[in-house]
Order: sequence, then structure tokens, then C-alpha cells
Amino acid sequence: MSGPIEKLYRYPFKGLSPELLSSVTLFAGQGFPMDRAWAITNGVAQVDRLHPKPMPKTDFLMLMLHERLALLRTRFVDAGAVLHVEGDEVDAFSASLETAAGREQVEAFFTDYLWDAVGDGKPEVVSRPGHRFTDVSVVSESMMNAVSLINLKSVQALEAATGALTDPLRFRANIYFDGERPWEEFDWLGCDIMIGDARAKVVLRTQRCPATSVNPATAIRDRDVPAEIEQHFGHRDLGIYAELRTGGVIAPGAMVRPA
Repeated sequence: MSGPIEKLYRYPFKGLSPELLSSVTLFAGQGFPMDRAWAITNGVAQVDRLHPKPMPKTDFLMLMLHERLALLRTRFVDAGAVLHVEGDEVDAFSASLETAAGREQVEAFFTDYLWDAVGDGKPEVVSRPGHRFTDVSVVSESMMNAVSLINLKSVQALEAATGALTDPLRFRANIYFDGERPWEEFDWLGCDIMIGDARAKVVLRTQRCPATSVNPATAIRDRDVPAEIEQHFGHRDLGIYAELRTGGVIAPGAMVRPA
């Protein structure tokens, strides 16, 4: 058996703040509720709002290209679809995305905040029930709804190899668990695991992108994390994706283990 869940996170807006969860109810064939349910375009990309298709992550505001997003502290309230935004150098505000005025306020803020990145473009707030703006949505519809897991023992192995403390939030996963040994999660590829009472199939190793080089506390690109992983371990992967076969309520302390 492997180990307990330490923390759970959702990311209501692609590229914005993680939100710590005390528990979550998972459903077969679905991902984390409200995870990457909203996104903001890069000012150029066009989204079919009625029938959104999987699009490259570069079509949206996200940490890989826009590290200043890490300086913002955001919170999403499901009731009323209210986005709260604050930061040390910005005026805090709240806006309901259920209204045109609220969406325009959010769009105007990000146009101004990332003016040098979006140029003359106009970022747009986008969402559609049942659609998730996950990085792997371009792989398949089922992958769009996969949940992401990080074995903290693998993060610790990276720390030991590099001599640098590594905030697990660099990897922006849903489930962080304390496994028995580093990299054991890769042995589960193609197999079923239990996440508390929920059953899932591990379908993909998570190849890390330059977004992990952004320090989530400082918004500075202070390391080349994918290159470090490759240098010390011969690959650029850290974490796994799993598709839910059955649902269940999970919380910290629940075990992640092979089925």
C-alpha cells in the first residue's frame, strides 16, 4: 500500500490561485468539481462559447508564459460565480461572472495587468458547463476530466538531488499524497488505484512544462525544473493523471494505493 492524501486543491480559473479543499466529492468520468472550469484567453484566441473545443494552453493566460499571475491572490465563490482578486500591487475587487459587467471588469483588469503580454488583444473570460480547460484536454475528452496526483516522495527525491527546496504547488495538482517511495506512481500506469473509496485508472505520466520553473511564492523563474528532473532522473515527468471509474468522498488522510 502507498500512503495518505496530504492536501487537495482545485483551480477554478486556469492559471490563477489554487484553492485548498477540506474534502471533495468525486464522480465517475469527471474531474475535480470546478477545476479549470474557467479560463481567460490570451487576447487573440477565439473560443466557441456554445461548443468549446480543446485548445492549446498557450491560447490562455497561464503561468508558463505569464508568471506575474502568481503575484495575484484569487478566490472563486461558486454561488454567483464571483471572482475575488487581490495582490500587493493591485486594487482588490470582486466581480460576478454571471453578469456582463462582471466579466468586463475581469477582462479589463487582466488586459491592464498583462498589458505588455497581450498587446492590443482583448482577453476574454470563458467557460462552458461540462468543459474543463486542463492542459491535457487536447489529448481526449476523457483526459480533460482526469484528476492529477503528485507523490510527495518524488518531490522530496527532486529536492535531495538538487539541494533546493521545492514547493509542491509548482506542480499544480489536485491530489498530493505521501507515498511509500519516490516514483512508485509510474509503476501504476495502465493500472487501477484507489483514492480513498474512489477507484481510478492511471492513464498518463505528467510531463512537466516551464510553468514549474515559476516560484509560486515570488512569481520569479528561479529554476529550470523540467531540466533538473531530466538531469537527475532521465525524464521530465513528475506526477500522474488518473481517470475516475467510480466516485466517492475523499479528504486528507484517505489512502492512495494500488487497487
